[in-house]
Amino acid sequence: MSAIVSAEEMEEIVEGFQKVDVDGNGYITACELSSLFREVGFTMPGFKIRELLKKLDKDNDSRISMEEFTAIYRELKDDKVAEGFKKALNKKEGIVNIGGTSEISSAGTQHSISEQERFAFANYINSSLEKDPDCEHVLPINPETEALFKAVADGIILCKLINLSVPDTIDERTINKKKLTPFTTQENLNLALNSASAIGCQVVNIGAQDLKEGKPHLVLGLLWQIIKIGLFADIELSRNEAIAALLEEGESLEELMKLSPEELLLRWANFHLKKAGMSISNFSGDIKDSKAYFHLLEQIAPDGSKEDVPRIEIDMTGLYEKDLTKRAELVLKQADRLGCRQFVTATDIVSGNSKLNMAFVATLFNKYPALTKPEDQDWNLISETREERTFRNWMNSLGVSPHVHHIYGDLQDAMVILQLYEKIKVPVDWECKVNRPPFKGGAGLLKKMENCNYAVKLGKDKAGFSLVGIGGQDLYDGNSTLTLALVWQLMRRYTLNILENLGDGEVAGDDLIISWVNKTLADAGKSSSIKSFKDKTIGTSMPVLDLIDAIQPDSVNFELVQTGSLSDEDKLNNAKYAISMARKIGAKVYALPEDLVEINPKMVMTIFACLMGRGMKKA
Repeated sequence: MSAIVSAEEMEEIVEGFQKVDVDGNGYITACELSSLFREVGFTMPGFKIRELLKKLDKDNDSRISMEEFTAIYRELKDDKVAEGFKKALNKKEGIVNIGGTSEISSAGTQHSISEQERFAFANYINSSLEKDPDCEHVLPINPETEALFKAVADGIILCKLINLSVPDTIDERTINKKKLTPFTTQENLNLALNSASAIGCQVVNIGAQDLKEGKPHLVLGLLWQIIKIGLFADIELSRNEAIAALLEEGESLEELMKLSPEELLLRWANFHLKKAGMSISNFSGDIKDSKAYFHLLEQIAPDGSKEDVPRIEIDMTGLYEKDLTKRAELVLKQADRLGCRQFVTATDIVSGNSKLNMAFVATLFNKYPALTKPEDQDWNLISETREERTFRNWMNSLGVSPHVHHIYGDLQDAMVILQLYEKIKVPVDWECKVNRPPFKGGAGLLKKMENCNYAVKLGKDKAGFSLVGIGGQDLYDGNSTLTLALVWQLMRRYTLNILENLGDGEVAGDDLIISWVNKTLADAGKSSSIKSFKDKTIGTSMPVLDLIDAIQPDSVNFELVQTGSLSDEDKLNNAKYAISMARKIGAKVYALPEDLVEINPKMVMTIFACLMGRGMKKA
């Protein structure tokens, strides 16, 4: 787990796993692993493969999961096979080796980038931002060159993409757009990175300097995270109730809600393909011949039954083209008629690029879901609350695995919670106390419960959390109030850890933060002050904006700030400006503008704590 494998290594491992997993099913078979060894010129005898599997395939299902692959990768790291092993990972079609490191990586680390991804993301940016006057200095980006990596260097494109994926994340007024200097460019990149983190992107390995230099593997990784969040935003039941049409016989609504966007996309594609007598199990090998795409397009194309949506008849003659690349080009021509020709080229389809093909299918879903909510169902879907979304984004930004889509279901086995303990420097005994997935049958349920009990015990005994009335059963059952009580304490401790060396040995807490805030405001000649994190003046955002200006003088344009008798809209506009400005000066704020307007004391505390951390760094 994270105690053993560095973030840099983990990035490499995930990348390698996806390339070796040729069928995209989330597992590597003995056959796939054997083929990989042969490719590197190291023919491993069958009994050796079996020995390796026996040692590392902990659940004895003859399949290697991501966790098991991590163990293999680590074991090979210093072995004579390792160098060839890495070369094989990078020999896959469309992969180019590059030298380059982030600030925390060791010199000379080799990374690989996908030319297909560079091409796809450049075209996506061109089409999405072509009418934005703030981007005309870099658009259009030539997808055939490395222009993409230079285009993101001033931060404007990244800020715009973040707002495309999650509208209103960044207050446009805070983006520096004209006559950029190294300092104002740095501010834009701070704003982009901290805002990306706030929407759930993992940016722990990426610094502003990496983006200024246009390091390809880091740029592509960040772009994919931002784009993916936008593509998947509506692929969940609470945002699109028609997804309930995908319920299978005997399946509950709760079970459907637990599926990830990737799983829902596959379910959706098969829902329509079933009408053509087809099914697929992945977006790599199963779509290479384009047949599934032809039939999917035929099923979702408008039939003219809705007003103002003319019928589009898909030309299926391309199915009979024998050349797979030409057939893929023909299916893309049909997708173009639906306005959905994005992310993939014919080569991407034939080579089975799972990432880009998934993005293509998500585009189809978002424009033509072709689903009808079942009329005979009676349910009351509860949308994700703002607090739940903030916690979920915080967890994902730290790189927990698996990715958290639905906060209660994805915390049920406590694996994510245990990773969060490590993030707050509470040691976890992974070898002796933690049961690892997969969790199968009744025994699996007991193992999940044991993990939950251990997570609560760690909180009480090691972290010193207040967990009165909270037991492992509550985490397992997904009790929202009690689960969030634990998650909040984890987030609070994580936030306060940035202040652990401050205050002359004082334990960082509410009183220390409030005292520092008021002293900093007074020293800067500001009239604002706060008595607590419930202070009514916080609803105007003035104490936050004054503090930002005290930390970085003349950074706030007070002409944009509403004062006097404020309407709810005025307060929200001030709050949007304040949150974006905090991120712009380098504070990693997860709270939302509404938290300021409503004076949510928990989130208000994190804002001031992050600003204090930023201010003390300056000192």
